[in-house]
Amino acid sequence: MANSLKNPKLRSLDEAVAHREALRAEGKRVVLTNGCFDLLHTGHVYYLRKAAALGDALFIALNGDASVVALKGPTRPVQNAQERAYLLGALDFVDTLLVFDTPRLTAEIEALQPDIYAKAGDYTLDTLNPEERGALEKVGADIQFLPFLEGYSTTSLIAKIAKAAGTF
Repeated sequence: MANSLKNPKLRSLDEAVAHREALRAEGKRVVLTNGCFDLLHTGHVYYLRKAAALGDALFIALNGDASVVALKGPTRPVQNAQERAYLLGALDFVDTLLVFDTPRLTAEIEALQPDIYAKAGDYTLDTLNPEERGALEKVGADIQFLPFLEGYSTTSLIAKIAKAAGTF
């Protein structure tokens, strides 16, 4: 079933770079963000909409499945990368999606050269990965930290679902 999910917004890195270059030629500003987005929820959509408003096109680098396991533990991801990308691709303000399987986004940052890099407000310049921060500075990206919508997280959503499941 998952293999039948068509997603025209999901691109390889080479395809994303070519699209980014076309947008640059049109004078459009590209915003890049990244994350796991395991169970898409209100907090994600709130943040992504704010990120999209910073420029003309929102690119999302989605952590691959092995990366999510490494970051979140063996019970995650709940949905595989193709399923997560399909949901994100359904959002009208998302332009491009790409999946990265490395621990860091450095190569993607250097290749895409975003105008703006957005991260949720639970991060700061000091807590950004130094390698990624260096790549962002190298390409001249404007680093923006956006408000974090309190009370919404995938972990808390999973806990609510587990509690609700116990009532059936």
